[in-house]
Amino acid sequence: MGLLPRRSPDVNPSKALLSLPFLLTFLLVGSRGESNAMDNVATERMAEESHRQDSANLLIFIMLLTLTILTIWLFKHRRFRFLHETGLAMIYGLLVGVILRFGVHVPQSMSDVILSCAVNASPATLLVNVSGRFYEYTLKGEVSRGKGHQVQDDEMLRKVTFDPEVFFNILLPPIIFHAGYSLKRRHFFRNIGSILAYAFMGTVISCFVIGLIMYGFVSFMKVIGQLGGDFFFTDCLFFGAIVSATDPVTVLAIFNELKVDVDLYALLFGESVLNDAVAIVLSSSIVAYQPAGDNSHSFEAMALLKSFGIFLGVFSGSFALGVATGVMTFTKLRDFPLLETALFFLMSWSTFLLAEACGFTGVVAVLFCGITQAHYTFNNLSPESQDRSKQLFELLNFLAENFIFSYMGLTLFSFQSHVFNPLFIIGAFIAVFLGRAANIYPLSFLLNLGRKNKIGSNFQHVMMFAGLRGAMTFALSIRDTATYARQMMFSTTLLIVFFTVWVCGGGTMPMLSFMSIPVGVDSDQDTSRRNTKHESAWPFRIWYNFDRNYLKPLLTHSGPPLTATLPACCGPLARCLTSPQAYEPDVQLLHHLKYIYTYIYRRLVSVVSLIFGFLDQFSFEIYVTQQTCIHH
Repeated sequence: MGLLPRRSPDVNPSKALLSLPFLLTFLLVGSRGESNAMDNVATERMAEESHRQDSANLLIFIMLLTLTILTIWLFKHRRFRFLHETGLAMIYGLLVGVILRFGVHVPQSMSDVILSCAVNASPATLLVNVSGRFYEYTLKGEVSRGKGHQVQDDEMLRKVTFDPEVFFNILLPPIIFHAGYSLKRRHFFRNIGSILAYAFMGTVISCFVIGLIMYGFVSFMKVIGQLGGDFFFTDCLFFGAIVSATDPVTVLAIFNELKVDVDLYALLFGESVLNDAVAIVLSSSIVAYQPAGDNSHSFEAMALLKSFGIFLGVFSGSFALGVATGVMTFTKLRDFPLLETALFFLMSWSTFLLAEACGFTGVVAVLFCGITQAHYTFNNLSPESQDRSKQLFELLNFLAENFIFSYMGLTLFSFQSHVFNPLFIIGAFIAVFLGRAANIYPLSFLLNLGRKNKIGSNFQHVMMFAGLRGAMTFALSIRDTATYARQMMFSTTLLIVFFTVWVCGGGTMPMLSFMSIPVGVDSDQDTSRRNTKHESAWPFRIWYNFDRNYLKPLLTHSGPPLTATLPACCGPLARCLTSPQAYEPDVQLLHHLKYIYTYIYRRLVSVVSLIFGFLDQFSFEIYVTQQTCIHH
């Protein structure tokens, strides 16, 4: 049986021509849909690869912290004090940066296309139309013309460069808060006048000395043609402000371990705590300096006064906000320590963000929030929450600080826009040294005119030597690297931090020995020994009595109740403002006395029993001796 060919039906040519446009439209829509689907798949694949890369980068930092912790344990076990954990973290960061920069080669994921846009100013966000699809790009910073085709040539190096806001909003608040929360207030307030002088006047002196010296170096660099971009006097002052922020964490750790003289420790610690706050407000005021003329970098007295007013306003507002947030308490959570600790932690962190959102400085706000909470709010916490909050902020401070120093070492090789100028670097080191000297020695001379307990020359030399730069200087310099001047500042700041942490921090032990600084001083015994007229002066007595009789009973459960300190006419108001727990110390005192009496009674009974037992044993031995003699 054969197969016959099938006859095709008749096709109308006019109908075929009419259906051809619909067929082409269907094919175009289908191909476009297929193209969009392929683009979506490619986008999802890129997102997945980016997620893996981010996980690998975070793993690198976790491994850095782990390695740092293990090495710290080894150093403490061997009692090796010549290298602090922060310097160690920087070394590990440098090693990882070298490996990522020269040892790991990741395929380049971006094209070398340079698009020219006819705009006068660089936009913060750029929308690019690629084949009908819009893509958003954000501003990273200025790039020199010779490196247009080499920008971010390594994907991993680009990924390990964090957004500067991460440092300000996540890493800095725990460090600054812990500095205020762990402050030894008795030693701090005993030297409060000297600390304020070093922190405020000293920082301003250091800023202007460094700024003037650097302006001379920059002017000389312009003359000889060694400056590759604009660098104004305000930039020099800004550089002076950011490198005036001291962070002697290495020195203070050694001081704490060796129990160095408490006054020297208080002066250095108090200066570094307030100095960071002053430096960040001062740098913000310099940035806000705007003369009225066309030249925005010329000198004008009104603009200078305006910047000074901004400095006072920002610092005062941040201080008030931090104190107000610090005294806010909610004591109904004492029965739930976990909730109480969580609320305490969130209130502390929100102080920083609230100040930044209001246009103030979060560093100042969170610092004084920590000091206020340690003095007032801490007394309202349950014993479990007190221990938890101390351990929590100590842990966060340790991790954040070591993370920043590890990142410093890594940034030396991962940052793509470094500008290293030998003349600027030499001038910066000279300026930092002279600025520190102009801060310490003249102010110490003036302070000794009114101090009962003089600041000795050996203390002054140690304070001069201990002016290390650290986390705050790095955070201020990395926050803005969009221009040539800021990039050169950042690169130079890194070298200053490395030198001071490694050389000055590592030389602390020989310096203490050379200057004959007393060590092994018990802070409690030293405090009782030095409780002299200086501490019992009338300003201190007035503040102490006011705080103990009115503020602490109002804000905490400690101290005498307000019904005992306010006049009798204020009785209803005093009863309303005094918490019920304020009356409990009397009952607790009775319990403590009962416990003491019970303990003394038991000890007396045991001693008497021991005496009678000894007498019985002695009598028995005499009896045995007599019987032996009679027998013989």
